[in-house]
Amino acid sequence: MVEIIPSILSADMARLAEAIETVKAGGATRIHVDVMDGHFVPNITIGPPVISSIRRATDLLLDVHLMIEEPDRFIPEFVRAGADLLSVHQETTTHLDRSLQLIRSSGAEAGVAINPATPVETLTTVLEIVDFVLVMTVNPGFGGQKFIPYTLGKVRQLVRIRRENNLAFRIEVDGGLTLENVGEAVRAGAELIVAGSSVYHSGDPRQAVEQMRKASNEATLSRI
Repeated sequence: MVEIIPSILSADMARLAEAIETVKAGGATRIHVDVMDGHFVPNITIGPPVISSIRRATDLLLDVHLMIEEPDRFIPEFVRAGADLLSVHQETTTHLDRSLQLIRSSGAEAGVAINPATPVETLTTVLEIVDFVLVMTVNPGFGGQKFIPYTLGKVRQLVRIRRENNLAFRIEVDGGLTLENVGEAVRAGAELIVAGSSVYHSGDPRQAVEQMRKASNEATLSRI
């Protein structure tokens, strides 16, 4: 089943609880939380204390995306704060297997993320141990960027690898997803659709989630 995952990076940070409840009413079952350190990406966002506050405000799954250097230093803390799913970037760690095992041993589902220019081949040795792969469809660091079409080639490649090797990881895409292109992403094989600006800058976040879910479900029927 395809899921639409609203990203609070684009929400009103002064009204997060309300912003989360609004998209929950539209059918969202999880929230995407971007953690940026100003080093790996040119932006700084939030840390474990905010994750803890969000955890207290909602029962939705928290999909926490670490865009930080030296993620192993912080993984247990983010899981303790309330992360249900935690992804690290392949580009940020020289010991990717260790990082993924640490996520799992800390109690969260483990994901690995790759930037638009990072080849899928860099992940082949860890695909057996990940719960999901996050394909960045924009260059990470800021919301509101334009979708990069060639990244869907990596989604198709992951679908093929998963099928040929009888693996079970899910495929997530993040960046520039809108009502106009979500169907294309789903037909390529994406199952978890992160949407920030297209939800929270739409004027009606609840309706935006509902519309993207409908478009995704329709695209699933014609998936290639």
